[in-house]
Amino acid sequence: MKRLLSIFILAAASLNLSAQNDPEAVKVLENFSSKATKAPSVSIQFTMETADQVEGTSNSIKGSAVLSKDRYRLELPENTIWYNGSNMWSYLPDVEEVTITKPEKNDESFMAKPSSIFSIWKKDYKSRLLEERTGSYLIDLYPEDINSDHVRIRLEIGKPGLELKGLEYKYKNGITVMLKISGYDLTHQPEDSEFAFSTAKYRNAEIIDMR
Repeated sequence: MKRLLSIFILAAASLNLSAQNDPEAVKVLENFSSKATKAPSVSIQFTMETADQVEGTSNSIKGSAVLSKDRYRLELPENTIWYNGSNMWSYLPDVEEVTITKPEKNDESFMAKPSSIFSIWKKDYKSRLLEERTGSYLIDLYPEDINSDHVRIRLEIGKPGLELKGLEYKYKNGITVMLKISGYDLTHQPEDSEFAFSTAKYRNAEIIDMR
């Protein structure tokens, strides 16, 4: 069964590579991206659901993020991550431990670089307007690289405000990660300090520097 699933996913990915960019999808994505990147920041509240089709398991967590260009702060129930464009701090409150790293520049996943949702479609992907609904557009992105670890990315973009309403990564290994957006704001003007770990605020945190 697992082998059949893998063959199906790989075949679907190969077929998707032959698709051309959909002009209507590109138009929506361009306007969506322009509006978000011109804002001082993007604040998002979301529920992240992860489903493993192979193992038949799933889980759900709530979180929030503030994005400003390549900088961000990502808050999850058991972890807070700050990234100032160079260094990343990952703080575990349960054990009062923060790990400092320099992330890979080519990692475009939401967890590694949330702001990539506004620009990832511009290269190495084919786009398709899957459906235009009353209140939103549903757009699929297919990776051109057959060796990509995922089959597609699906965005739901609201009308008429062009706000992000949903995001879904479907991976070849049978895992699907879905973000359901409950809050989306472009008005917050963040301070630089919002994107870096504060030693003054977390005085008891053990620092593990892996840069």
